[in-house]
Amino acid sequence: MKFLKKFLKWFIISVGSIVLLLYIFGYGYVLRGVRIVYFTGHTTAFIDDYPYFENDTIKKGKHVDTWPKHNDYNSISETEKLNQTHSELGTIAYLIIKNDSIWFEKYYGGFGKNSKTNSFSMAKSITCALLGKAIKEGYIQGLDQPLSDFYPQFSYAKTTVGDLASMASGLEWVEHYKNPLSITARANYSSNLEDIMLNRKITRTPGQAFVYKSGNTILLGMAIQKATGKKLANYLSESFWQPMGMSEDALWQVDDKDNRLAKAFTAISSNARDFARFGKLYKDFGKWNGQQLLDSSFVATSIAPRFPEDPRYGYGFWLKKIKDKNFFMMRGHLGQYVIVEPNDNIIIVRLGHRKGAGNPIANFTSDITVYIEEAYKMLSSKS
Repeated sequence: MKFLKKFLKWFIISVGSIVLLLYIFGYGYVLRGVRIVYFTGHTTAFIDDYPYFENDTIKKGKHVDTWPKHNDYNSISETEKLNQTHSELGTIAYLIIKNDSIWFEKYYGGFGKNSKTNSFSMAKSITCALLGKAIKEGYIQGLDQPLSDFYPQFSYAKTTVGDLASMASGLEWVEHYKNPLSITARANYSSNLEDIMLNRKITRTPGQAFVYKSGNTILLGMAIQKATGKKLANYLSESFWQPMGMSEDALWQVDDKDNRLAKAFTAISSNARDFARFGKLYKDFGKWNGQQLLDSSFVATSIAPRFPEDPRYGYGFWLKKIKDKNFFMMRGHLGQYVIVEPNDNIIIVRLGHRKGAGNPIANFTSDITVYIEEAYKMLSSKS
């Protein structure tokens, strides 16, 4: 008993010391991350984490623009390989949209068509759509407008909003998802995101090369909010959620109940059908039901490589060529995808708990090819 009391005493002192040191050295956010992730039985970020954060609501409008169902809706079953991949990686939604009608749709693991789950980095594509809207409405001059016009702290650098959108800012940032002390983790769990970003530095020449960094999109979101004078969730609602007839209100995680700065790089909680609408919007070069929501030239620029020598990325969208087909896509951390082949008028949506093998930052993970190729096998079997 004496030993146990001594052990508990030193255990409490040790834990208390660790907690104190974390706060002293600015790592208090780690405790929030531990509480949200590990204390809920997870080992990493998870798709339905929005109840554990503050959120702003992205409000839908009075009109819902319902996706029509294709004449061949769900007339073909998934391939064996697709079924196996869904099982291994925990797919919760898989859709194939052909000629703007839902051709195949299935949900798994207790999730349904109205289930809200985390977009993760698909939010980067949506934030870049807000950039296009801000340019169209005259809040921002264009892709070449300097970041320093909005935040003079960066007047020493030549970084533009276009550099931020195309991941070519020169920002000091190491993208890492498993290190709890990384700047990416700090951004996700911190209670003052603006303070973090205004203390980052531009350390390399901007506009030279693609280097994927979540901090770019955070700064871009801050610039859009400063330019428009509107919270990102409100601007997203009026710019896209309402005119595109979204089926449900969505949520956008914010850093704190007082600051309420949206995490522009992640964490829009919505459903598969509504995420798919951004694929259709860009496929149709910014037009929705006859209304030009985005300038067509902005969309064309967004879904083409900025750097031809590194054709993986445009402005907010990933780009992938498979044989003679050219896909652009929105991508999220745990295998959230809206994949579009405009020439075939095909949109593929996949949401789930895990992604496939490969480097998720530098390259495309293996599951992406499976979701594309197996969808085309299903489509060809009916033609």
